[in-house]
Amino acid sequence: MTPDTEVFVVQEITPNEAYEELQSSDAILIDTREPYEYVESHIDGANLIPPAMVADNIAEKVPDKSARVLVSCRSGVRSVTAAEVMMSMGYEDVASVAGGILEWQEQGLPVITSSALTAEQRDRYSRHTLLPEVGVDGQVKLLEAKVLLLGAGGLGAPTALYLAAAGIGKIGLVDDDIVDSSNLQRQVIHKTSTVGQSKTSSAREAIESLNPDVEVVEYNFRLDAGNILDVIGEYDIIVDGADNFPTRYLLNDASVRLKKPVVSASILSFDGQISTFMPYEGPCYRCLYPTPPPPELAPSCSENGVLGVMAGVMGLLQANEVMKLVLGIGEPLIGRLLLYEALGTRFTELKVRRDPACPICGPGAADVAESEMGQFPDYDAFCGGHVGS
Repeated sequence: MTPDTEVFVVQEITPNEAYEELQSSDAILIDTREPYEYVESHIDGANLIPPAMVADNIAEKVPDKSARVLVSCRSGVRSVTAAEVMMSMGYEDVASVAGGILEWQEQGLPVITSSALTAEQRDRYSRHTLLPEVGVDGQVKLLEAKVLLLGAGGLGAPTALYLAAAGIGKIGLVDDDIVDSSNLQRQVIHKTSTVGQSKTSSAREAIESLNPDVEVVEYNFRLDAGNILDVIGEYDIIVDGADNFPTRYLLNDASVRLKKPVVSASILSFDGQISTFMPYEGPCYRCLYPTPPPPELAPSCSENGVLGVMAGVMGLLQANEVMKLVLGIGEPLIGRLLLYEALGTRFTELKVRRDPACPICGPGAADVAESEMGQFPDYDAFCGGHVGS
């Protein structure tokens, strides 16, 4: 500190004291938070000035430097800093509201809140709404989103849990399998008590106990050419955790026809990969894999084994991709294939492009007539009987 630095001692008052002043005097209340915080909840009559703009904007809100000014923020830290700035500019009667709006609400004092979220939702998703990239509007987008999970197993389990926790409004679960004890090493949504139960039912129970905001729809059957368009047509985003190549190719072809984004991942042993397929904006699954590998080069997890946490790592990356797509933030893995190698804890990113010769999404691919929309080739024959992915 230099000898000529002036030290300002900021008066702090309790929320109740501030409330009484605002009711009985001409005190001016300044809210020094970010706009997205203000939208979530604010004190009636508060004048918003973001922290970085206090010095530039305070004179507009409070031209009289002798006026009584109360400053509030979220927890009482930024308001002290703002008060110091104001005092350095010559404001004579400034006080910080101790504890900010959090303590104000704790004391039961009135606030104006966004009508888009209930009180319970504001509390549950408060760490989301504090993020400028999410905010109240973003949380509403999540609550209105509809996401279909193809598979309620290794990849689907962590993806479903975190999407449910985030408040995705509708989650569809497609799986025709039952919970087996060998699943519990990696399929964390299931429990010992649900062994023998259908995976969709077991996962639904876990999701509903985690977040009652989420509507869960069970599809306790395998997707095929006869039902896939009806099922995926109701959803905004598809999460691919399929365990066989015929289903992956079927999903790809159907999602391109309906222009549905697909977040696709796979795991085996200590390796995983993930990409996001956005029809006509980037490559599709067939652009990467025009034909499936022979069975001997791509054994299934039941044949080769898999490290349990691989499902968690790749499943959470899928959940992250879904969140970015719903919120319209960040850089999704469109045109990028992300590889993960667990033993070395290494990520490798590969650029991938659309294949001009792709029969599904390539520039030369013919438009599918409405009458032909539900017609698909024999994927079992195409994949040569290969099952494991």
